[in-house]
Amino acid sequence: MRSVFLSTPRRSLLALALASLIVPTVRAQPAGNPASDPATDLDDVVVTATRTAQTIDATLAAVTVITREDIDRRAPASLPDLLRGVPGLTIGANGGPGKVASSFLRGTDSDHVVVLIDGVRAGSATSGGMAFQDLPVEQIERVEIVRGPVSSLYGADAVGGVIQIFTRRPHGPFQATVNIGAGNFDTQRYGAGVSGRSDASGGHGGWYSVHAAHETTGGIDSYRDNPASPWDDFALDPDRDGYRNSSLSLGGGYRFTPAWDVEARALRAEGHNDYDSSWSNESDVVQEILGSRVRYTPSEQVTVTLNAGRSEDTSHNYYDGVFIDRFDTRRDSGSLQGDFGVGQALLSVGFDWREDQVGGTTTYDVEQRINRGLFGQWQQRFGAHALQASLRRDDDTQFGGETTGSVLWGWDFTDALRLTASYGTAYKAPTFNDLYFPGFGNAALSPETSASAELGLRGKHGWGGWSVNAFQTRVDDLIAYDPTPTPTRPFGQPNNIDKARIHGVEVTTETTLAGWSVQANATWLDPRNDSGGFGDDNLLPRRPRLSGRIDVDRSFGAWSVGGSVNGAGERYDDPGNFVRVPGYGTTDVRVGYRFAQAWSVQLNLDNVFDKDYETVAFYPQPGRSWFVSLRYSGQ
Repeated sequence: MRSVFLSTPRRSLLALALASLIVPTVRAQPAGNPASDPATDLDDVVVTATRTAQTIDATLAAVTVITREDIDRRAPASLPDLLRGVPGLTIGANGGPGKVASSFLRGTDSDHVVVLIDGVRAGSATSGGMAFQDLPVEQIERVEIVRGPVSSLYGADAVGGVIQIFTRRPHGPFQATVNIGAGNFDTQRYGAGVSGRSDASGGHGGWYSVHAAHETTGGIDSYRDNPASPWDDFALDPDRDGYRNSSLSLGGGYRFTPAWDVEARALRAEGHNDYDSSWSNESDVVQEILGSRVRYTPSEQVTVTLNAGRSEDTSHNYYDGVFIDRFDTRRDSGSLQGDFGVGQALLSVGFDWREDQVGGTTTYDVEQRINRGLFGQWQQRFGAHALQASLRRDDDTQFGGETTGSVLWGWDFTDALRLTASYGTAYKAPTFNDLYFPGFGNAALSPETSASAELGLRGKHGWGGWSVNAFQTRVDDLIAYDPTPTPTRPFGQPNNIDKARIHGVEVTTETTLAGWSVQANATWLDPRNDSGGFGDDNLLPRRPRLSGRIDVDRSFGAWSVGGSVNGAGERYDDPGNFVRVPGYGTTDVRVGYRFAQAWSVQLNLDNVFDKDYETVAFYPQPGRSWFVSLRYSGQ
């Protein structure tokens, strides 16, 4: 896992425009065009922070990158496990494997983050959340997390930041991968894939990628008795809550000439989840993402990219096998972006279009909305200084227009140190549930708005690197339940009645000590209710004030050894701060052995000391667990 440190070379943004010929510039894939120069190290390039290609060290925003190498080394059980311990990111999980998991980025709400999969916006339009638990890590090539407001580039919901997930890509002319694994809780995982690319040195060439995965687990009992809940007599079911998931990803592209290339990707994941609830206790879920891109690069100074995509989130819910209800949401999207070298600067302008649709057994007063967004961005270096400024205007058919903007500045005041400062605004669009859920929604809701400021210092030295980022965010018009009766809602409704103020500091470092690779980070947060009424100055729910992670790894010839310590302080599970969730610390250990060039075996021991802990009140996390995996990766 790589955090952003100082850029030593003084790269011009015109050079970044040239790099964008290799890496897509609009919600693109870090794999870029695999038909391009195979010597290019695309792990050193990010695209999410600016919607253009730039080196990790050159970014002005706070960015963390998780590569496929990190995933293979850590072998996490799930995507929430992979994201746990990222600076500024907190995970709240409602139980064990496959159970609903929410992310809280820099203390903002779980729906204050944009999630992209291969550039296509994913998630549920009804709830506003993303089903991280249903995306298998075996399908993931890379994850880029941008912390801080990015609405000026991505529109609604990017109050806390953006998480972009990229599916598998080829690494050579031909590669085949197979993995088989088993562990306690009756857990089994299987995966296989093939990929390849042709040499594009002649100006044309193609690539392909196919990966399938399946997992099943008996799980744990994911819910314990809540003595204060009158519904527990109906919801409590002391049995193991299992989960299974099958997924398939496809990708391909072709460069016809040095100026024209196209690509398309698809990912489908189907899951079945058992849980405890008084309304439904099992679900069949589907996550499906389709995306395509056409790019035209007539010169080193000009790149024009057209994207189109669709994401679907479906949930069919049952109680003891009897159908209860169904929720279906679909998002169709398109983008047109142009990047133009202007002297030593890079100008990006673009237009985004998105249509959200909801369906199922619940009838909403409005079941469709369209958003159109127009944005512009300017990036330039001035000697030791770098500037990034962007402005965006969104128009939504439901709640009207919103304007957001951001300015980021960096100063390399020595060869080893960079100072950064930024200010940005963002907004969160009301969900369909907020607006129109029968008997609950409020169609008069306005978007939540925010303003954030940040100051950072980064260092890069011969021994490694470090960073410190201090930030504050104010969120106005937070949507919260208002119990005040209305003529149409005698028991109240959601309203824009809350405010929040969030202060925080993130510290990261990475180095090598006696042959051991060490990565560590810690986050301090003060996320407070600032509404002035009930709960004023209380901590926002499910955000620990302190969290951190340490990873150490080392290779001894064919052997690899590593471990992780992940911890978080206490948090509260309710706005009134009456339900306290204790802090915790867990230790994971991993040992791997490569017994042939293409074959390896790995043992993972998670929560070695069998700690009892929860990230959401009354939903236990797994105790001590083990998993053994056999992996083949060859050409």
